[in-house]
Amino acid sequence: MKVIAQGAEAVIYLDGKEIIKERISKGYRIKFIDDRLIKHRTRREGRILERLKDVISVPKVINVSERYGKIIMEFINGDKLSDHLDNYSKVKMIKIANEIGKSVAKMHDSNVVHGDLTTSNMIFKNKVYFIDFGLSFVDEKIEHKAVDLHLIKQAMESKHYRYYEELFETLIESYCKASKNGSRVVGRLDKVAS
Repeated sequence: MKVIAQGAEAVIYLDGKEIIKERISKGYRIKFIDDRLIKHRTRREGRILERLKDVISVPKVINVSERYGKIIMEFINGDKLSDHLDNYSKVKMIKIANEIGKSVAKMHDSNVVHGDLTTSNMIFKNKVYFIDFGLSFVDEKIEHKAVDLHLIKQAMESKHYRYYEELFETLIESYCKASKNGSRVVGRLDKVAS
């Protein structure tokens, strides 16, 4: 088992063909509150991954241990889009942006807001897998969904700036076509961005 990533909230281990996401205790928090937060966030992320498993491509959940703050899920051995998207052919980049838009529309139509929607949380392996739902939540508000789109817009603009305009335009077009409320969410995006 080896550490492959560490963030503010969790350490990610690779153990064979499985990923173990373990939430870390925060020494500055009161232990009772820290334990409750870890349990709550672990449970919520596990439930959201289960909710989305038949909606979009996400890693399969193998086990959730609220007590230990761990989620065991399948390892998706592919390209992290933040590192590889710009290296693909233009045709492939556009195809991926189209797929992202459709998947985000399906996720939002299921009332799941990712909360950290960037290409750092997407892996490409024949299709786009969405990962890291640690900040995600269930909500039907248009504004929260618009904030998700604003996050991916900012991520593309900063990380994939050479192709940003065409990629984001493609993403938004496919989002609007696939979403029940696409035009309302995109309409709110301008207000969120300002």
